[in-house]
Amino acid sequence: MTRKRSLSGIKPTGTPHLGNYFGMIEPAVALQETHEAYYFVADLHALTTGRDPARLRASTHEVAATMLAAGLDPARATLFRQSDVPEVMELAWHLGCVTGLGLLLRAHAYKAAEQEGRANEISFGTFAYPVLMAADILLYDADVVPVGRDQVQHIEMAQDMAGHLNAHYGPVLRRPEPLVRPEVQTIVGTDGRKMSKSYGNTIDVYMPPKALRKAVMGIKTDSTPVEEPKEPEGCNVFQLYQLVATPAEVAEMAAQYRAGGYGYGHAKQALYEALERRVGPQREAYTKLMGDPAGLEDILRDGASRARVVARGVLERVRAGIGLPTLPR
Repeated sequence: MTRKRSLSGIKPTGTPHLGNYFGMIEPAVALQETHEAYYFVADLHALTTGRDPARLRASTHEVAATMLAAGLDPARATLFRQSDVPEVMELAWHLGCVTGLGLLLRAHAYKAAEQEGRANEISFGTFAYPVLMAADILLYDADVVPVGRDQVQHIEMAQDMAGHLNAHYGPVLRRPEPLVRPEVQTIVGTDGRKMSKSYGNTIDVYMPPKALRKAVMGIKTDSTPVEEPKEPEGCNVFQLYQLVATPAEVAEMAAQYRAGGYGYGHAKQALYEALERRVGPQREAYTKLMGDPAGLEDILRDGASRARVVARGVLERVRAGIGLPTLPR
């Protein structure tokens, strides 16, 4: 039985944090057991905000090493760098030629800029971001794309663009579907907002134990005294604890919150210990991978070679439908 193909990417805009880990990386690792998995480091997307070549190269390796340390097996899943598959840029052009301006004006990035009065300041790359993202997805005949709930719009736009191209040239592109983990939607940051590098509220996945504990202890809480009962559902610490603790441990912490006599310091220590149990054993593998940049490059380039076989096949199908000649060899 042929397995469905999953695809997802992550931008190398800094060291991966727990939001990346639980929102994308952990689901990606799990899907390699049931799907034909393709995952890429989206370095081209990172160019819309970053201008530091050395940081881009380092972040690309950090993302790849994090995914590998978390259990991604390059023998079973295809891990590659986005820019190593240049076919994606051509497909983005073909999609752009059939995509209406109105669709792009409804994209999250543009709407946010418009609301902030920055619509005339954003780059073409930022404005056209959804087109390149659609090309990323459609170039590999993906069946499903694991995403957070706040990213579903990107998949819907890719579906629309595939529909537009197919309406003109026949069924040349496969329509993907979003795959949202219901138990992991928005990962809360240390200040209660969505965990994001732009907010400065992240906790890096493989930071050293002392730094991890300091970050956890800095999570924002209210001023309810230790002896008073507390409501767990509204607490940032408890929300993160639910991601890493067992159901029994979560239930026990909730009961202690409601009973009183249990302070946020106790909860933060429990969260730190649970995080260490989850990601601590992976830290050594991550450090070893980061110490071998040539080895990381070999994995990424091998993945790109395999990804390009699929990409060229899809692009040939598109070019034939459009009326363009076959790709030069």
